[in-house]
Amino acid sequence: MKGVSWGLIIGVTVGVVIGLLLASAAVFCIKFRNRRAKIRSSSSRRASTIPIRANGVDACTILSDSTTGQESPKVAEVNEGPLWLEGPKMKAVVSVSGIPKYSYKDLQKATSNFTTVLGQGAFGPVYKAHMSTGETVAVKVLATNSKQGEKEFQTEVILLGRLHHRNLVNLVGYCAEKGQHILIYVYMTNGSLASHLYNEKHEPLNWDLRINIALDVARGLEYLHDGAVPPVIHRDIKSSNILLDRSMNARVADFGLSREEMVNCHASNIRGTFGYLDPEYVSSRSFTKKSDVYSFGVFLFELIAGRNPQQGLMEYVELAAINAEGKAGWEEIVDPRLDGNYDMDELHDISTLAYKCINRMSRKRPSMRDVVQALSRIVKERHSRKRRSRQFLSITIEEESTDHDNGGAQTSMSDHQREESIDSLSDLPDV
Repeated sequence: MKGVSWGLIIGVTVGVVIGLLLASAAVFCIKFRNRRAKIRSSSSRRASTIPIRANGVDACTILSDSTTGQESPKVAEVNEGPLWLEGPKMKAVVSVSGIPKYSYKDLQKATSNFTTVLGQGAFGPVYKAHMSTGETVAVKVLATNSKQGEKEFQTEVILLGRLHHRNLVNLVGYCAEKGQHILIYVYMTNGSLASHLYNEKHEPLNWDLRINIALDVARGLEYLHDGAVPPVIHRDIKSSNILLDRSMNARVADFGLSREEMVNCHASNIRGTFGYLDPEYVSSRSFTKKSDVYSFGVFLFELIAGRNPQQGLMEYVELAAINAEGKAGWEEIVDPRLDGNYDMDELHDISTLAYKCINRMSRKRPSMRDVVQALSRIVKERHSRKRRSRQFLSITIEEESTDHDNGGAQTSMSDHQREESIDSLSDLPDV
């Protein structure tokens, strides 16, 4: 009887312990599931769609015509309200983006009551501002009649709060006050690349600088595709969305149409700039990283030719591709402002790379990582050639200097021997 009692006690005890463990596991699973649901909800809010515009800062509106109409993504947006509402929602946005908020009064003073205009884009006017801290910034103000700009405002604040790379334009603040929605960027001294390609007041960009700019842009896109978590698709790469700093380093701008790759990438309406749009995206309504690769390929040809798609760029490219055998043919599309000052081997390599990027089948296009490696190799080989050329020139100059010194010594020796000969002749007896 005693043995039975102890067995019963042990059995009950084990049963209770197992029950407690199962209950704890169930509670843990419920909490874990709720936490994942919150993360997915937060990600959906961050990645809400914004229709992309045609022009960037300091862009000429005749250079790029964006599609129109309101996009209706299949993924439902969790938060339909504007992110600049005051109260708890605003605090939540600030905590997510990490971007400082500026007062309208301070920006009004910094821009001399919004009179220091830098340019005009689809989002609205852009002003140069001198902040009280001594910092110079670019202030982009949402036009009051711009519906798509409100969504772009939301996307740029949230996305650029977590994207940081030397080849991306930095968002340093925003303002949502008195019915105004304003984005504040690091000031890029030399404006947009488009203004240097198409505005006669600027000196033509030399060949080496164009290749360096292409590499900068490629590195920025590679970071978006492979460095950002989750990856980001820019969706509007073109010369007017590339800004140049004081040293002519390039940075990718305008993230209003950008989306995180984790979002359903199907849209009922097409968004982007005509001429730069991936034809596979146009036909399938599905955009991927390779859609950015296509736009980058068009952008590369734009750099080479000094001509944009609205000026028949791709028609010239296709004609040149027919005749591009060996390392000849691509010179037909080169920007005449270069006046022939470019390297034929580099032209062939970069044009061939750009042509791979614009393949109509996305799976045959290279990744941005492959593009960066190819452009880096071209730039590295250029530097090696220049270094060898300088070394050869230095050796040649040294040899010429040595020959000159030896020649002088030989001349002195000859003169000395001639003098000795004359002296010896004078010592001969008279006949």
